[in-house]
This record gives sequence, structure tokens and C-alpha cells, in this order.
Amino acid sequence: MKLSTIKEILPTLDNVEFKLADGTFVPEHFHVTEIGQITKHFIDCGGVIRTEKVVNFQLWDANDYAHRLKPTKLLNIIKLSEEKLGMADAEIEVEYQNETIGKFDLDFDGRHFILKNKQTACLAGDACGIPAEKQDIKLPQLNSTCCTPDSGCC
Repeated sequence: MKLSTIKEILPTLDNVEFKLADGTFVPEHFHVTEIGQITKHFIDCGGVIRTEKVVNFQLWDANDYAHRLKPTKLLNIIKLSEEKLGMADAEIEVEYQNETIGKFDLDFDGRHFILKNKQTACLAGDACGIPAEKQDIKLPQLNSTCCTPDSGCC
């Protein structure tokens, strides 16, 4: 989700709720401790130099049980961050700590913001020599779909 999208969604909500991919919720008393822009300048394993920018939200559970972040407050924090940091309209990455600090993509299901698990991937697969994944086909499936007496394959 891009920053512009969350800015469109927030005014339509009564509460800001984040839900993990496994269905559990970030405690409702969370704090947004940081909003910023992160630039990653790197070289991939194929030798291509790349730059990525994300808008980073850091969520923190401070056991401050009386705290509730309202949509207008989060929208004001975002606007202040844009003004002071000159942030681009980039994809949002959320940091949240469970057992360790996790980084998540952000989605919305119509009611809750969803913290989607991120995956690593090779950006230069053709340069790495990693073979393409082969499709697993069981022999009985192959025989039953291809060769029947009238199929013309024999």
C-alpha cells in the first residue's frame, strides 16, 4: 500500500487496527513511534545497482493500556512527516516486534490494516544460475489426463 492510499483510508475509519497475517491483532494500545523514509542503495548478485525507497512505520506495544491512536492523529503524524522529511509517495513498510523485529507489507481488508509477511527473493535470478522450479506431477495424474485409447497420443 502506498502512502497516498492510507491517507485516503484513514478519514473513513473510527479506529486504527493492525492485524497480522495469522489473524492476531497488534494490541489496540500500540504507538506509532516512527514514520520515515528509508532508502536502500544496493547491488544485487547479478551486479545490478538498485535503489529502493519505502515509507516506514514503526509500531510499538508499550503496555500503555489507556492509549488509543485515532485515525485523525495518525493522519496528522503522516502529514507532519511529509512536510518535515519531504517523503515520496512510496510503498509502506511496517516494523513491528513479535519475537524479533519483523518487516511487513501493508494491505487493507475494508476494516483493518493487514500486516502481510514479506518474502526475500533473488532479483537477478537469470544471473545466479538458480534453476527454475520444476512442477511436481505424479505419474498417475499424467497417465490419466493424457493417454486414453481415443486421445491420439499413442
